Amino acid sequence: MKLISWNVNGIRAAMKKGFLEFLKTSNLDILCIQETKARPEQVEFDFDGFYQFWNSAEKKGYSGTAVFTKIEPLDIRLGMDVPDHDNEGRIITLEYENYYLVNVYTPNSQRGLMRLGYREKQWDVDFLKFVKNLEEKKPVVFCGDLNVAHKEIDLANPKSNRKNAGFTDEERAGFDNILKAGFIDTLREFNQQPGQYSWWSYRMNARARNIGWRIDYFCISEVLRPKLQDAFILPEIMGSDHCPVGIILQ
Repeated sequence: MKLISWNVNGIRAAMKKGFLEFLKTSNLDILCIQETKARPEQVEFDFDGFYQFWNSAEKKGYSGTAVFTKIEPLDIRLGMDVPDHDNEGRIITLEYENYYLVNVYTPNSQRGLMRLGYREKQWDVDFLKFVKNLEEKKPVVFCGDLNVAHKEIDLANPKSNRKNAGFTDEERAGFDNILKAGFIDTLREFNQQPGQYSWWSYRMNARARNIGWRIDYFCISEVLRPKLQDAFILPEIMGSDHCPVGIILQ
């Protein structure tokens, strides 16, 4: 099974930049997208062959997630059932026979770290609790834009970004907690090299120069590690300021 995650930075914009072609030619089984910035009724094109599930933010043109899957899930759940978190369309959970798949778009701490307190003390705590509760029933795969570069290797300029959103000590500790709880950062099982980025600023020709950050992830329960065959980044795929990331599961 080929699973891919992609922050499309607006699905209607991505549609004009090759999104549908990618969906149909990449030979994927499940695609999780973040930052849809749209409701499904605003998106008119052919998803033939895919079941589609959407979780849109209450605020128009903001946030939002969706999943396109060739494999029909047993059940679908939107959000975490926590009112403080669930109005921005940030989580979709699909239950399959042997695992849960969680598509997540983690809140950005924002310029000036205005949402860092919410991110650190509420979202990160509740999200980890959410996926650990799921794991009590069956293994978990979660993916998406986690809005954190975990280690210095995960961004091009760690020293100058030390106190910026996405690379604060608090956000990095939140990802540490994910790993301490037993989840695996799949890419680093296969690739320990620097320069592996999934997001680039639109400014200063950053993408062409590969001045980027790795903030998009697939994480899996430890019990699934024997079934993990590959994890990868697709920086050549354009259409957003992020690129797709993915895994192959047996």
